[in-house]
Amino acid sequence: MAEFYRKKKKVCQLCAGRTLNYKDVEIIKRFYINEKGKILPRRATGACALHQRHIAAQIKRARFMALIPYTA
Repeated sequence: MAEFYRKKKKVCQLCAGRTLNYKDVEIIKRFYINEKGKILPRRATGACALHQRHIAAQIKRARFMALIPYTA
């Protein structure tokens, strides 16, 4: 008999206390952008809706300031 396991829900890292700033390029690249330079969706980052909008704004700000490229 196949047992189904419920996936553990990801906890929003920003709600847990981590801060995100557009100047933290290494953190943005590692956790929030894929290899093509696209912003990862909520289901991949585990962020809540409020913080996902914050993440997107910080990534766009970093792109505008030329800290990260628009494309890979």
